[in-house]
Amino acid sequence: MSGKKVVFVAFAIEDERQRDFLKGQSLHTNSPFEYIDMSVKEAYVSEWKEKVRTRIRRSDGVIALISKNSLASTGQKWEIACAREEGKKVLGIWIYKDDHTKIDGVNTVQWTWDAIKNFIDGI
Repeated sequence: MSGKKVVFVAFAIEDERQRDFLKGQSLHTNSPFEYIDMSVKEAYVSEWKEKVRTRIRRSDGVIALISKNSLASTGQKWEIACAREEGKKVLGIWIYKDDHTKIDGVNTVQWTWDAIKNFIDGI
């Protein structure tokens, strides 16, 4: 894997398009991370949790795409809690410039290339 970090992306399903934008950003030649789609496209059941936990364990860190949709996303909240349990660093990224939703315990910043790079460099 060319020395790039593996990042798990936690997002509300309503924000899937912004997840796709992050994926596109990772394809940039100078990107400090490799995007591997580790989404589990199955119902929210215990098997889903096991698969997600395994994928989070294999990741170097977690980026949580934060919006008002995050507040009602039980899956995203569980992924963030799981990342903490597994000792992974979590960075929240506000995905809409006019939406600064806060999630307890998640350090959230503006979506910039430097913010992502600094997080990746620190994991």
